[in-house]
Amino acid sequence: MLAGELYLADNPELAADLRRAAELSERFNTWPAADPAGRRAALAELLGGLGEGAEVRPPLYVDYGCQITLGPGTFVNFGAVMLDVAAITVGADVQVGPNVQLLTPTHPVDPEPRRAKWEAARPITIGDNVWLGGGVIVCPGVTIGENTVVGAGAVVTGDLPANVVAVGNPARVVRET
Repeated sequence: MLAGELYLADNPELAADLRRAAELSERFNTWPAADPAGRRAALAELLGGLGEGAEVRPPLYVDYGCQITLGPGTFVNFGAVMLDVAAITVGADVQVGPNVQLLTPTHPVDPEPRRAKWEAARPITIGDNVWLGGGVIVCPGVTIGENTVVGAGAVVTGDLPANVVAVGNPARVVRET
């Protein structure tokens, strides 16, 4: 799975990992707002890495959680979906708008293996100081370079270089920063 090869998601070991993530996500998402230290501890237990000063506003939805790394100073707004079948690496000081989706899973285009429940995944990497506007969708295998801004509602289907502004569906570079 982590190598990007086809795998069957109904594996008992994966099911246990999914259950762990669901329980930790529920704890994070329902933790009392009056106890930010407790909420952060729940998030740190869920994620693979949580940088100093990184903040996530619940609800957060993940597959496994442990394959997500958030850099220091990163802010993730409400309603993020981070399907981490492969690694999701978010750099330092990244701004993630509400309802952003980081989606690593893929499925075969051929109907037979898809019907047989084969899946795969490709990692997502977000560079330092990136801003993902509200509702952005980042597709499997995408890398977004540092200092890049992705406009609200964009669908990022391919890599974006550093220091650009990209908008649209599919996202396209409209200018350099």
